[in-house]
Amino acid sequence: MGDAPGRPPLYGVMVGVKDIVHVDGMPTCAGSDVPAEALAGAEASLVGRLREAGALVAGKTVTAEFAVTAPGPTRNPHHLGHTPGGSSSGSAAAVAAGMVPLAVGTQTIGSMIRPAAYCGVVGFKPTHGRISSDGVIPNAPTFDTVGLFAPDVASLAPAAAVLCDGWRPSGEGGEGGETEERRRPVLGVPLGPYLDRADAEARNSFEERAERLEDAGFTVRRVPFPDDFERVVAEQRVINRYELARTHAAWFPRHGERYRAQTVEAIREGQRLSHDAYAAALRARAAFRERLVAAMDRDGIDLWITPAATGPAPYGLKSTGDSVMSLPWSYAGAPALALPAGRAANSLPLGVQCVARPGVDERLLGWAPDVESVLVGPSAPV
Repeated sequence: MGDAPGRPPLYGVMVGVKDIVHVDGMPTCAGSDVPAEALAGAEASLVGRLREAGALVAGKTVTAEFAVTAPGPTRNPHHLGHTPGGSSSGSAAAVAAGMVPLAVGTQTIGSMIRPAAYCGVVGFKPTHGRISSDGVIPNAPTFDTVGLFAPDVASLAPAAAVLCDGWRPSGEGGEGGETEERRRPVLGVPLGPYLDRADAEARNSFEERAERLEDAGFTVRRVPFPDDFERVVAEQRVINRYELARTHAAWFPRHGERYRAQTVEAIREGQRLSHDAYAAALRARAAFRERLVAAMDRDGIDLWITPAATGPAPYGLKSTGDSVMSLPWSYAGAPALALPAGRAANSLPLGVQCVARPGVDERLLGWAPDVESVLVGPSAPV
């Protein structure tokens, strides 16, 4: 990627862009039958950054309707009968199929990490707000985060440096400092009801990968976290649905008959929520973020590692799968990375998710290659 002298860092790289991101000359349809002219807007600044860095926009990629849950037509490149995940389905599948080496997606709860796991590619969701979301149709702005898909960490890192505000390259000190990246991170496994959401096959594969990391010299600490997971799930849903309803306050009354049933249901749920419930959920989120950082400080954890999804991609195209393995980290606005980690018994990909403290995206990507090198390779029987 643009490593020749004088060339920009993404010179000639073809990029797929999720179809909720405005690109000049390409209509934004957001996976919906709502007229494109109603959704039109100025080009996203992230697209301008990609172009300035030498990248070429190959085209728009399929999204679930308005990046919610109603699936698009994209299929999983590893098995066409299975979902690629969502809502960034087209971006993950395009990279997995070799159509483009880089794609832009977004994540509200699990819309990047899960498709990356299902499609066997790397997915990076930075700290909330690290990449500008202007020119991107919102879902729930408290959580919405622009991110990237690529075949491996080395291919993704230059684009992250281009798009993330205030990126600090290795060797400049601070959170992206060379010393921090050279030492091996301490890994944490969050035990309890959250981890129990993974199915048996995914959990067994994950435990084998955690043991492999220990054998390679990583310190892995298993600690209970979070202790209030079901409350986190409930509070996240309040914020998500409340903001979704407000996002569509102008479009939905005029074009509601064109929305798909799953999106209508989510918007209606948000319309029924009170502002007091929303405000309380926001306070709970701020407190959870503080507890997340405190837990990492207390136990000396640099990265949480978890299954990237509850299991391999489900059969069928009526659902994009369960986003719960991403939920607490997206709720906190923390940066997360999905890394391919073997295959299930049906030969579909599995992944491991790495999660860092909010704001230390450089460390996450600096540490990732060492973790990635251990995770790749043949899977043990599960």
